[in-house]
Amino acid sequence: MGHGLALLFALGGHAVRLTDINANTLERAGTLMQSALATLRDAGEASASWTGQRLSAAVRRCGTLAETLEGADVVIEAIVEQLDAKRRLFTEIDAIGDERMILASNTSYLNVFPLIPERRQQRALIAHWYTPPYLVDLVDLVSGPKTEAAVVERMRATVVALGQVPIVLNRFIPGYIANRIQSAITLEVNRLLDEGYATPREIDDAIIHGLALRMPILGHLAKADFTGLNLTRQVLANKMYGPPPVRGRSETLDRLVEEGHIGVRSGRGYFAWGARDPSDLFRERDKRLLALKRALREIGPLTGE
Repeated sequence: MGHGLALLFALGGHAVRLTDINANTLERAGTLMQSALATLRDAGEASASWTGQRLSAAVRRCGTLAETLEGADVVIEAIVEQLDAKRRLFTEIDAIGDERMILASNTSYLNVFPLIPERRQQRALIAHWYTPPYLVDLVDLVSGPKTEAAVVERMRATVVALGQVPIVLNRFIPGYIANRIQSAITLEVNRLLDEGYATPREIDDAIIHGLALRMPILGHLAKADFTGLNLTRQVLANKMYGPPPVRGRSETLDRLVEEGHIGVRSGRGYFAWGARDPSDLFRERDKRLLALKRALREIGPLTGE
């Protein structure tokens, strides 16, 4: 997420500094940003004036946290989803950062507010992007118990200026909206796999050719309006469906990970991706997402008031 956010903000006209405790990760971020920029440029989503040299000038990779934070107006934390790691980083940021900076966490599920030092609480919030952030426009903004309204509004305006769609939540709930819905889907998918009802290909085909076709145009609740709420209520009353229990694990997933099949980066996950370079696969993904975004801009959603 770090390199993707850096690219997003650079393209939005911001001067960006990026750091990581792993020097190799920080070095690789440059290559990943250049690759993503080339894809955006080829698709006409970034100006031809955005050369690799211009991007390197807009995003400076720094070897230390102190250098990264010097004079920063907004600091976005996008590290591993571990409480202790985040607590340590927030403590380090508190000791170095400017008094008036905004501190935002890109956490997906963790309630980070208890981890943030007290004197930073009024200017702290969650600002959660989805991957890849330079293509997926949704951004969750979540206030902490003491967050100033002006801080949330500034981040909301910043997100809008980037051409993205902010959803503002007044209090924390793990996963926000999209991730909670996605988590419910994941629970059901794990049950279908673990109990042998369907293959990975069949499940993804059902999602792509069934759920996904209507969602970009109607969402979920507008789709129910078209179906008819009387029928929706009747289906609910029939109690024909029981959600799977929250087990915290999946036998299928455990087996794949233990065998070293962790996804595109290893060449195999639920599907075999062959010997293709992962960066090529990510570029192909991005090209298809860009084509879909262009089509959806033309079509537009069908929404009520």
